[in-house]
Amino acid sequence: MTPQQFLTEAKSGNPAPMYLFVGPESYRRRICRRTLIEKFLPEEIREEGLSRHDMDEVTMRDVLDDASSFSLFASQRVLLVSSAEHVLPKGNAKEDDNPNFLALQDYAKNPTPGVVIVFDSQRITFDSDDKTKLDRLRKFFAPVRQVVEFHPYSSEDARRLAGDLAQRSGLKTEPGALEALCEALGNDAARISSEIEKLSLFVGNTRAVRLEDIASLSPDARETTIFALVNAISRGDRRASLDLLETLVRAGEYLPLALSFLATQFRLALAARDEGIRTQQQIQGHFAKLGIGMWPSRAQQVMQTMQSFDKKRLEEAIAATYQADKAFRDRSPDDRIVMEDLVLQLTRK
Repeated sequence: MTPQQFLTEAKSGNPAPMYLFVGPESYRRRICRRTLIEKFLPEEIREEGLSRHDMDEVTMRDVLDDASSFSLFASQRVLLVSSAEHVLPKGNAKEDDNPNFLALQDYAKNPTPGVVIVFDSQRITFDSDDKTKLDRLRKFFAPVRQVVEFHPYSSEDARRLAGDLAQRSGLKTEPGALEALCEALGNDAARISSEIEKLSLFVGNTRAVRLEDIASLSPDARETTIFALVNAISRGDRRASLDLLETLVRAGEYLPLALSFLATQFRLALAARDEGIRTQQQIQGHFAKLGIGMWPSRAQQVMQTMQSFDKKRLEEAIAATYQADKAFRDRSPDDRIVMEDLVLQLTRK
């Protein structure tokens, strides 16, 4: 069962008596839990009707005893049970004679009316390394007929989600900003949602979100911060460039690696300009033929750099990064000073 199918079932007001949530994705899981509670538990009984258990702390028998007990204050109840994988038998023990499995099997034959139990396992993934654990989890919870799978978002789904969330927030973004955000956050939907909310509060409706904004709020996004540095340099914005360099320093970035990314960005943009390339798709196709990996957001970055720098400035930037690389290898006083000198040189009027 997909999360969307679960939502349809939950909204109908007639959910199944038990569900098993599996998979690491937390954004859709949160929506599913909230929808079940809102649709199944009227507001006046929501506090009394909702129970939470953690199978790191309680037994299966405790959970099922709670489910079987009738409440004087709530005619309908929802039990959210986390860490479901903790109930799995240790070692090679069989499920058939496991008391927890037998108790679950007995309850499934005659579940308590008006009670919904959600067993939740978020620690076991769909990766091949966890396949054996996942198979054991499914086998143990076989009495639970409805299994909802929470797969991680693909890059396309994450980008679509980011666009939808930004639109709902009334957030405007510069080209490539949302792709960079998704890439920086590893397409984690929950983090994307949180960061867009932060960006909405940070920027509001005053202007479009820039890569510098993403770098400021997500300083661990190294590649995004470096590309924001390229953008600031291309505008001749010395103050923003130095601020972004400070972000990299505070994050403990190895500055020669940051310089390598800068140099590569300038070289790719110059090569694309020399080839007379005009579109992002042409950039992807051209470098793919040369065996250089070029995903859409990276092609967009190269395109923007090419548009921001004329040929002369690109050649000067490449020469400057070469000299900075030499300075790293010499007995320079400090890597940070070398990078600051580079930024000052590239942003001179």
